[in-house]
Amino acid sequence: MATWNSRGLRGSTLEEYINRSNEKYLESGLALIQKVPTPITPITIDKETRHITLAYFDQKSTVDYIGAVQGIPVCFDAKECNTDTFPLQNIHAHQVAFMENFEKQGGVAFFLISYTKRDLFYYLRFEKLKAFWERAEAGGRKSFRFEELETDFFLGRGKGVLIPYLEALQKDLQIRD
Repeated sequence: MATWNSRGLRGSTLEEYINRSNEKYLESGLALIQKVPTPITPITIDKETRHITLAYFDQKSTVDYIGAVQGIPVCFDAKECNTDTFPLQNIHAHQVAFMENFEKQGGVAFFLISYTKRDLFYYLRFEKLKAFWERAEAGGRKSFRFEELETDFFLGRGKGVLIPYLEALQKDLQIRD
């Protein structure tokens, strides 16, 4: 059984905040965003309770969330960071490839990052992530620093929404136009 400080429980608060924000957006008719379940293969099942007690991840997951905002396809992944330096090893090449292909199809991809030490949420545009990614691939930093982030994409406290990322999405779309 996982303990409170296990790696497996990292991000569960962030995920809950995002889920609640998505519910508010749905209730307001602004967006339909769903959590993408991680595919698993059960190894052991308790016969009495019919609960899975041991399993492994079936395949690499792509993103945490996918859906539509006012007719615009969106996908995003949620990450937590407890320092001012975000290691790119927390993002996988198959995620970057999926997001890049998603954007080529007219969708918008991004990351929501919780800077836990600072109690801040950040909307990382895919274009910005791609620049950090390419820098690392070219032999540069394998991380990005808090100071390198675009200040316009820090998320304020929303009106009834825990993580008001739609405001940042709107700014992202304006930059693209």
